[in-house]
Amino acid sequence: MKIDMQHTQWSEAEERRLKWGLVVFLLAILGGIHLLDPTFYGTIWHLSMVGDFHGTVEYLRGFGVWAMAVSFFIDVIINIVGFLPSIFLSAANGLVFGIWLGILISWAGETVGVLISFWLMRTIFRDMAKRVIEHNKMLTKLDSYSTMWAMLIARAVPYSPNGLVTALGALSRISYRDYLIGTALGKLPSVAIEVVVGHDVVLASENQTRLMVMIAGITIVYGGLWWWKRKKDQRDAARQAQDKSAQDEAEK
Repeated sequence: MKIDMQHTQWSEAEERRLKWGLVVFLLAILGGIHLLDPTFYGTIWHLSMVGDFHGTVEYLRGFGVWAMAVSFFIDVIINIVGFLPSIFLSAANGLVFGIWLGILISWAGETVGVLISFWLMRTIFRDMAKRVIEHNKMLTKLDSYSTMWAMLIARAVPYSPNGLVTALGALSRISYRDYLIGTALGKLPSVAIEVVVGHDVVLASENQTRLMVMIAGITIVYGGLWWWKRKKDQRDAARQAQDKSAQDEAEK
């Protein structure tokens, strides 16, 4: 018994040290970037808040061969923060690197960013995650974000609020494994849509047909998913009402 208790205490201590070690490592990387380029974070903040697409394109191109790594890192930072929009960056990636490479870079950056954000919210900033959910009146929906498929569907919706979905996942019962798989798979179609649509809107004269087909396809697919979810919620509500009615009858 004494050995087991010592092992438990050691495990908890090791886990605590590992957690704070990772935090220090992350802060060291962020601090190192600031020392190398004191204007980096201010530029990211300005570009994201203004949504300056053309400014983002020129900023990335200014890094030359390092542009891909810089774009990936910016995407990670934006998705760790959670409330900064990344749409402008996805569109810029499509224009700077081409559609396929732009999708890959955007998907990798967003996936890594929301994974780090998920870990931070679950282990350190749980109170902040709870405030985000309470502000959006989503506390009652925690259980519905506890599975891999639910997270996949939530992440597959383009232009969805990353910070809110991450907070819901962090406070739900979903495992790290299911969150990783659901996020990685769900992010792929949503990022692809953001990159392609952003790219084709800028170059509409060259890609008008593809843009129209893409918009029509998005409308049909996501409209169908919305209709299916609405019907499912109605059926679930009706079933719960019937179960409650039957329970009330049984108690009488």
